[in-house]
Amino acid sequence: MATDKLIIGSEMPDCILPATDGKIYTLKNLIKKGLVIIFTCNHCPYVQAYENRIIDLQKKYYNDIAIAAVNSNDSEKYPEDSLENMITRSREKNFNFLYLRDEDQSVAKFFGATHTPEVFLFDVDKKLRYHGKIDDNWQDAEQVKTRYLEEAISEMLQGKEISMPETFSIGCTIKWKS
Repeated sequence: MATDKLIIGSEMPDCILPATDGKIYTLKNLIKKGLVIIFTCNHCPYVQAYENRIIDLQKKYYNDIAIAAVNSNDSEKYPEDSLENMITRSREKNFNFLYLRDEDQSVAKFFGATHTPEVFLFDVDKKLRYHGKIDDNWQDAEQVKTRYLEEAISEMLQGKEISMPETFSIGCTIKWKS
């Protein structure tokens, strides 16, 4: 199970994870002017509803912000979340962000992540600036009124304090190994 959550201002842990592109990445090396880590998976309907929005965010902020999705689910109980199926999903959806595998679930535990999708936004100094959900309507992108993550990215890039640094994540729970 997840332990304590990172709190706003916490330094990003230095994690090394394999990706669907066949390479190994160190999270700290991904930061541009910021880095968005999204705990995600293949099978969660909340995540599936957000995939196109995540792709759009990466397109919009490509020059300034890297996005990395991390799948920590138990792939023995949920085989659709295996690295092989992640590769298939990434290709089918044409992900423009990294899709990383946290097989031993240590990264999710260190972050204190509990849900998919759950977002952590870090600044250029590797400090946590925003934690929570992407927006206020997972079911219908056309009905979104507040884009929490996008507003946090915008404020951070403008050098402002994040007006709403934390929101409550909703979605499927991370599927922990026994």
